[in-house]
Amino acid sequence: MNKLNNKILFVIILVLVLALAGLILRQKFLSSSFSSERYSAVYLTSGDLYFGKLSHFSKYTLSDVWLLQRNPQDEKNPLSINSFERVFWEPEGKIKINPDNVLWVAKLKKDSQIVQFILGQKNRVGQESSVPAPDIVTSPTPEAFLPTPLD
Repeated sequence: MNKLNNKILFVIILVLVLALAGLILRQKFLSSSFSSERYSAVYLTSGDLYFGKLSHFSKYTLSDVWLLQRNPQDEKNPLSINSFERVFWEPEGKIKINPDNVLWVAKLKKDSQIVQFILGQKNRVGQESSVPAPDIVTSPTPEAFLPTPLD
């Protein structure tokens, strides 16, 4: 009976070790496609466009989050980019996103105007809570990237 218990215990430990190794490898390979040190754009089914450092395990997680907001009343600056931490309810700056709500995700180049804009705003002293988006954002609009419905 003692040998049987040892075999069962060995099999249980082996299964747990393999499951843990599988989870670690899954996380490594999934997050390697979107390095958490690089900025990504995430476009949601709600029409919201977020920028941030993306990682994912069971859900997408954005940190250092910035969001693109429309300002229809402001003809001079119809779009602005806001730090998520500076919205009026003052969240901590991380968002967990349900993958079912994501239309597309794109890595941003380190020298892209959006990334340079965000880094510049982070380095500014006395940062404004809302700043006009760089010119590149105003054209094309995020809707331009959506597929056209077939009639």
